[in-house]
Amino acid sequence: MVFEKIVLNKALSQAFDIPVEVSYWNGKTEKYGDGESQAKIKLNKKFSFSDLAGTPTLFLAESYMNEDLEIEGDIQALIASAYRKARSFLTDQTGFGKATLKLMHGHSQKETREDIHSHYDIGNDFYKKWLDETMTYSCAYWSKDNMTLADAQIAKVHHILDKLYSQPGGRLLDIGCGWGTMIFAAAQEYGLDATGVTLSDEQYVYVSKKIEDLGLQDKVHVYLVDYRDLKDGNFDYITSVGMFEHVGKENLGMYFQKVYDYLKPNGRALIHGITGQHYGAGVDPFIEKYIFPGGYIPNVAEQVDHILTAGLQMDDMEPLRRHYQKTLEYWSKNYLKVYDEVAAEMGKPFARMWNLYLQACAASFETGNIDVIQFLVTKGSSGTGLPMTRNFMNKGEFVLK
Repeated sequence: MVFEKIVLNKALSQAFDIPVEVSYWNGKTEKYGDGESQAKIKLNKKFSFSDLAGTPTLFLAESYMNEDLEIEGDIQALIASAYRKARSFLTDQTGFGKATLKLMHGHSQKETREDIHSHYDIGNDFYKKWLDETMTYSCAYWSKDNMTLADAQIAKVHHILDKLYSQPGGRLLDIGCGWGTMIFAAAQEYGLDATGVTLSDEQYVYVSKKIEDLGLQDKVHVYLVDYRDLKDGNFDYITSVGMFEHVGKENLGMYFQKVYDYLKPNGRALIHGITGQHYGAGVDPFIEKYIFPGGYIPNVAEQVDHILTAGLQMDDMEPLRRHYQKTLEYWSKNYLKVYDEVAAEMGKPFARMWNLYLQACAASFETGNIDVIQFLVTKGSSGTGLPMTRNFMNKGEFVLK
């Protein structure tokens, strides 16, 4: 037991690149690093290093959810510190593979639908508490200083539709349409016939009602259907934002093949999603178990390989890592304002879990542990139908005041 304590003490001493104070279950306090402590960790329960071995993020997340571990200070800063620190046990992925194999399952249509339900059908009311009024749950685009979160989400939609060089009268498919921000903007502002597909009952009901309320039945369409089952193809443009992270490693090739199949010759697609700019596990046990079951984050090399294999050609690739960091920081601030309300409705472990999740994700983007990238691709020779320079991609950036 003494050896276990020594090993745990050694691991914690090398876990962060900022000064951290740790209070142990026996009342003893240790300070690691030089200078005034920037965060304090309190261990309310006896831990051993073996508890942390293999899947530290899962063990620590569950400990935080159950209040066996408490953090005083900025959680994002603490986790970012661990990601920056070389040889931190928190970033050791040696045990991730076996752990996630136990947790992960296949991606049949039934399993995929269940995965989507578990996250997106928590309830529209839950997401309304901390998202902005556009109900957009993906990376915003901060094209100007002093933008509100809602303005930045609208700017993201403009950025995507501008990148597609979309022309009035064209047909757009949005794979994984969320609460419809993209398809409504496409119809109302860009003159497109817009179709969205989702597997979330809550999102489908929300978008269907909004279509009726706005009288857009002839211009906007939404279907509760797996993207693999869509019968109608022949689209001029395809958008897909925050979707490929859900299809699973084994289905990424099929996903891009479906994008190819649904496009007209020389049609264009803008694929936006979370991606790694390094080689790694692609899955975190905590995220897999509690937040996004069935999720997988592919790296850039995987994405490009699938794009080429599907017969698509790349027009542009843009990393938006800092934009997602800022988006998550806004969400975290919004969430903390309604934390007590969420805890009262959903229980304290759930409320703590989401607080940890949002701040941990912000830390991941801050340190480059993960990225988000937009891939602009064409079904045909790259650049076909596009202007010769990239200036057209930014035409909507200064529309918002």
